[in-house]
Amino acid sequence: MAEIKQFRVELDEDDAPPTSPPDTEFATNALTLALTALSQRALVALASLFSLLTVASVFWLGMAISANPNPYQITTMAIYAAFVTCVNIIVRRK
Repeated sequence: MAEIKQFRVELDEDDAPPTSPPDTEFATNALTLALTALSQRALVALASLFSLLTVASVFWLGMAISANPNPYQITTMAIYAAFVTCVNIIVRRK
C-alpha cells in the first residue's frame, strides 16, 4: 500500500521573492518630487487664471458700455473695477 505523506512547501533559493533594486526607490522619490512641483505650479496658474478672468470681466463690461455710457454706468463700472482690484490684491497677498 502507498504511504501517506503530509504536504509541505520547500523553498529553493531561486524561488525567493525578488528584492526591489535601489533605483526603484530613487525613481519613486524623483517622481513624487516632480509631481509635487507640478501641483504647486498648477495652483499658481489657477490663481493667475482667477486674476485674468476678473480683469477680463472688467474689460468686457467696459467695452459693453462704451457705445453710449451714462453717468450711472460709468460709476457702477468704476466701483466694480475697484472691487476687482481689491479682490486681486487680497488673492495675491496669500
